[in-house]
Amino acid sequence: MSGIRDKVAVIGMGCTRFAEHWNKSTDDLLVDAAYDAFNDAGIEPSDVQAVWMGTKDSAISGTGLSIPLKTQYIPVTRVENKCATGSEAFRNACYAVASGAYDIVLAIGVEKLKDSGYSGLVPSSVYSDGTEPLFTAPSAFSLLAPAYYKKYGVDPKQGKEVLSRIAWKNHQNGALNPKAQYQNEISMEKIMNSPIIASPLGIMDCSGVSDGAAAAIIVRSEDAHKYRKDPMYVKALAIASGPNDGGMKQGFDFTSIKENVKAAEAAYKQAGITNPRKEIQMAEVHDCFTPTELVIYEDLGFSERGQGWKDALNGDFDLKGRLPVNPDGGLKSFGHPIGASGLRMLYEMYLQFQGKAGKRQLDNPNIGLTHNLGGFPWSCVSFVSIVGKELS
Repeated sequence: MSGIRDKVAVIGMGCTRFAEHWNKSTDDLLVDAAYDAFNDAGIEPSDVQAVWMGTKDSAISGTGLSIPLKTQYIPVTRVENKCATGSEAFRNACYAVASGAYDIVLAIGVEKLKDSGYSGLVPSSVYSDGTEPLFTAPSAFSLLAPAYYKKYGVDPKQGKEVLSRIAWKNHQNGALNPKAQYQNEISMEKIMNSPIIASPLGIMDCSGVSDGAAAAIIVRSEDAHKYRKDPMYVKALAIASGPNDGGMKQGFDFTSIKENVKAAEAAYKQAGITNPRKEIQMAEVHDCFTPTELVIYEDLGFSERGQGWKDALNGDFDLKGRLPVNPDGGLKSFGHPIGASGLRMLYEMYLQFQGKAGKRQLDNPNIGLTHNLGGFPWSCVSFVSIVGKELS
């Protein structure tokens, strides 16, 4: 599995603010993000030869994009892969360019959740034989925390501090980001005392619901400098879809998500990463809930097993820490318009590489990682990308 290391590059990106866009439609968000990307790349919409659009519920087919953008009979493919939907659009677009089928393509993700009444608390309807219990997302991911505390001997009171520290860190970062839904610093006290949603998770341990869109223009690497001097190169794209082992076996202990591990292993192999703790310089991960981010630290190799909670308290993943995680504020500050989140994460990598991240700018990063997780801890899809500022 060799992947497409350094074969494609991103030459333009766009991202709307993630917010409660009551005055904007799905079409508006698609147009805003797409034209931001066109302008950034210095191309015309007519230069795009194909499009991959990611959305969970906000469009049914390729016409969901071809109509608002008035694309002229080019292929538009609508994809969905749970919370990795935006990343899946990007992955498919990259492979299409790497194959030689197209020279320049658009990957775009969008979701309009607020008008739909979506809350994140009501379980989505899926086909089943009726024997599986229904879980809301908060209730499913709340199971990670007590399992982690028990396995690694963490006092629940200290565990609550760890989870709150993760939320605090992400809100600190989001306060520096004009495109985040929530742009306020939140005190540890307020986070720790927020109303319980699914014990031990309070409302401040949960990501919000928002609307948004993000887009990327992709070309072959050898063509990238025709458009700009500072493109972003794709090093690895990996996705793992689980067979529900965790849902079928009593031994699942809720302190690791196997799909995360498998996706990370594949991505690191493709990119030639042997020590992620030292080689990855920044990461955007799927902090749908604070214990999810804690488990991700260890699943992706940012922390040793059982040490992630200590590293979080020590500030290792803060903006000025050894490996900044969610420098843009993460899902915690942006909310989670499902089809857009993966591309929003890549947008932060792109800005950081170009030195355009403003007050949250890191010190000359060269390698970054993005991660999405969709489903429940015991049965999910996980995505990991590695992107870089320079060719290897």
